Amino acid sequence: MDFDDYEALPTSSTATHMLAGSAAGIMEHCVMYPVDSVKTRMQSLRPNPKADYRTFPEGLYKMIRYEGIFRPVRGMSAVVAGAGPAHALYFACYEKLKRVLSKTEHGNGHPLAQAVAGGLASICHDVVMNPAEVVKQRMQMFNSPYKSVCDCVYNVWRTEGIRAFYRSYSTQLMMNIPFQSIHFVTYEFIQDLTNYERKYNPRAHVISGAIAGAFSAAITTPLDVCKTLLNTQEKQTLFLTKQSHINGFLNAVVTIYKFRGFKGYFQGLPARIVYQMPATAISWSVYEFFKYFLNKNHIKEHSLSSEYDHITKTATADELHTKLI
Repeated sequence: MDFDDYEALPTSSTATHMLAGSAAGIMEHCVMYPVDSVKTRMQSLRPNPKADYRTFPEGLYKMIRYEGIFRPVRGMSAVVAGAGPAHALYFACYEKLKRVLSKTEHGNGHPLAQAVAGGLASICHDVVMNPAEVVKQRMQMFNSPYKSVCDCVYNVWRTEGIRAFYRSYSTQLMMNIPFQSIHFVTYEFIQDLTNYERKYNPRAHVISGAIAGAFSAAITTPLDVCKTLLNTQEKQTLFLTKQSHINGFLNAVVTIYKFRGFKGYFQGLPARIVYQMPATAISWSVYEFFKYFLNKNHIKEHSLSSEYDHITKTATADELHTKLI
């Protein structure tokens, strides 16, 4: 099968999009998890002196040197469990909705349709991913009291209830809907420039994904800082503000401004861009590869089946036996 056949195929099935999306999500989060760990700590309002990092390389170096080589990947199993189903829904919803809204076979139509499809896909994604984000970020914090992912889930559930897993959900949506809308529109726009015919082109997928990730990450960093505070519920911050919990987006906005001023909303911006550029590049390249691979196998099976049907319809019993041999 030639690359030219990639978009000449019939529209991929929902199952293909879900399998490819699941693989892309797991790969993206696993490869980039150490960077994400540093980003989470850099967004802390009252970091421990031992975990106060000025740059991403400094943060990664200190984590490994003082806390062990495996510290940057602590809590990864939480995102593995969440990323698979979350990204399966995410890509399947986006592919379906962009075709329906664009009224074209492959959905490379109006940017507004792509933006709306991306925003709606984010809602499905975040329902599954938000609890995993809460557990993951609590495991990533300096001196995290939790021994394992299961221990974290149990203790958060026991002490704060199920609401704790969705305390940042509205903020997550406020961040991810514009993030994903900008992300998908930018990706499709760069694809129009580098891969207009929508062939399987790994270089174009990587470049488009990286640019889309960096651009959308930079714009939505203030919302990401708010989400991190709501997820982690930093004890030092709660103590100094005399709050039992930080609830809601506005509460998070006020708390961040009180501690760090306007610049506080852009804490961890370089680390977020460093994370998102390769993360979205990996995600799109893996997704497009698996979509191509699964479609290719489907076409081969379809061709063999069609050839067999043709033989059985046009040949006698003796001829069929000879051809099959």
